[in-house]
Amino acid sequence: MYLLVVDDNRELMFSLKKLLEKEKYNISQAFSIKEASKEIEEKNYDLILLDWMLPDGSGVEWMEKIREEGISTPILLFSSKDEVLDKVEALDKGADDYLQKPFSHIELLARIRALLRRNFTKKQTFLDFGILKIDLAKRAVFVDDKEVKLSKKEFELLEFLALNENVVLTRYQIAEHLSRDFDSIASSNIVDAHIKNLRKKLGCKECIKTVRGVGYSIERVE
Repeated sequence: MYLLVVDDNRELMFSLKKLLEKEKYNISQAFSIKEASKEIEEKNYDLILLDWMLPDGSGVEWMEKIREEGISTPILLFSSKDEVLDKVEALDKGADDYLQKPFSHIELLARIRALLRRNFTKKQTFLDFGILKIDLAKRAVFVDDKEVKLSKKEFELLEFLALNENVVLTRYQIAEHLSRDFDSIASSNIVDAHIKNLRKKLGCKECIKTVRGVGYSIERVE
């Protein structure tokens, strides 16, 4: 996944680059609207992280301009503004999400994953992992062409793994995604229990790979 971060705070940019690269994202940086415009002309990005106030203008006005030009890349807007009307303005002018500064790394990563999942789902609704197939639009799962009934939580877990193909998700990341409660994230034992139940229903233990000491990933099984 290719992310463009647009912010003139070099200390924050250094911190974000380090954090996001650790999460295996490919990061480009722009410190002004001029640099950001050049970046999106030269490369297609999966997500733009954009600050409201930049040295050569308003991030919101630039966002509105590129939306008018037909650029639909998801945008997560940063701002220290906390008024409801400011948030409404940002969303009305094309932001997909709004995050108030200062923000926690946990919340930032969760917002990024949510936006990337949403964008990916728009592009592709049917995922093929060999004998395992997932129809995201209909929320249906098939193993050897036979439909498998999953609970809401089990489907969310499988979907999360599938949308992060080739990425090993830690137990903490999975618990965070399933609970959506940043103050009381479930223990790793709960995650292991969900994985066990999901494997049992799928009847395909090999479809979900355990990476010892780290977490889980989805596998293609023919």
